[in-house]
Amino acid sequence: MSADPRALPPSPEPFVRGSAVREIPITAIEGRPLGNMALKPMIVGDDMVCLEINLKKGTASPEHIHHDHESICYLARGKLRCVIGGREYIAQAGDVWVHRAGVPHYHEALEDSLQIEIKSPPRKTWG
Repeated sequence: MSADPRALPPSPEPFVRGSAVREIPITAIEGRPLGNMALKPMIVGDDMVCLEINLKKGTASPEHIHHDHESICYLARGKLRCVIGGREYIAQAGDVWVHRAGVPHYHEALEDSLQIEIKSPPRKTWG
């Protein structure tokens, strides 16, 4: 296990029932205050973590940068305004995007939304 305090240990089992994972209200991301958002850390592998993120309409993350990992996001439901590296996108259900390490990004929920996010390596960026 890494000495990095943000590193997440691998899940003990290779299968997780989604209904058994507790939703966690999020108050900050990368140490910056956040609105009405909750996540479920679904499963952690050796090199990645899968998160289910519920965003209420109007919730916006502050602009932030991840220096120690990248994320791939998939919008399962809803609509988001995403700004990645200064470029704006309107994401709808079925869209996918990447936040590379070192690239500033943020998003705003234009509707109640459900986002699936894979972070690699697995890092806890929320509080």
